[in-house]
Amino acid sequence: MRSGAFILFLALALAEGAAPAERKCQLNGLWRNDQDSLMEISVSRDNGDFQGQYLTRVTLSGGCAQISPLKGTQQQLGEGGWPTFAFTVRWDRFSNATTAFVGQCFVDADGKEMLTTTWLLREAAGSLEQDWKATRVGRNIFTRKHTTRGKILPSLSTPCEDVSSPAL
Repeated sequence: MRSGAFILFLALALAEGAAPAERKCQLNGLWRNDQDSLMEISVSRDNGDFQGQYLTRVTLSGGCAQISPLKGTQQQLGEGGWPTFAFTVRWDRFSNATTAFVGQCFVDADGKEMLTTTWLLREAAGSLEQDWKATRVGRNIFTRKHTTRGKILPSLSTPCEDVSSPAL
């Protein structure tokens, strides 16, 4: 009996000192950024391509935003590391603009997944003279929003009466 207790003690001590398993960051799911916008990535393929929907809570004109399509690709990883990715969002349902995001997925020591991104938003310029002010740059950090339901962005989008400009 004593040897069994010793073996159990030794196994627990070794397990406690072992390095934690590599935490993987998966892009699929619902994400919320620091501006309270929501992104749902629902389809990802073996080659790294993915698509989903984006619901911005910030618009350039302060008007109503609608769910917009997103498409992107994720770098395929070998051993270790967290994926880099890029995606675009077309704001065509309520604006004549497009945003390109690039970023990387991280998992902290507590297991919290986050996407750090930098974006370029391009509005249509009325003329070549206005081109200088048609591109904006920014940064967002997304964290996973856990949910038990499937595609939920449509249920979070409010109907819009009028069309307005986009943002992030």
